[in-house]
Amino acid sequence: MKMSEIKFNVTLDDNKVPEKIDWSASDAQKQSTSKAIMISVWDAKESNTLRIDLWTKDMMVDEMKQFYHQSLLSMADTFERATGEVEAAKAMRNFAQEFGVRMNLVMKNKLAEMDKNS
Repeated sequence: MKMSEIKFNVTLDDNKVPEKIDWSASDAQKQSTSKAIMISVWDAKESNTLRIDLWTKDMMVDEMKQFYHQSLLSMADTFERATGEVEAAKAMRNFAQEFGVRMNLVMKNKLAEMDKNS
């Protein structure tokens, strides 16, 4: 059986606030630095989601807005692939686009265009 490892190293300041987040993936043999991570883990025994959300102190608010917008869209895509629930995924994408409009990340006409194509 093949094993793969994803590793995160978080450098904290004296107040335990993340200053740097480094990560590596053994399969990709890649090492990189990030300003934020969101990890969700399903605990089957407890039927509960465990989460780790970290961001560095130099992550700008506009970057956080974009990070969340892109994460919402990615979750909709993953949900659709995993469950086949097309309409629910469409609703999630619509919410993500509305969020993007409210955060000035996308234009309103982009949302109308998405509805036409769905």
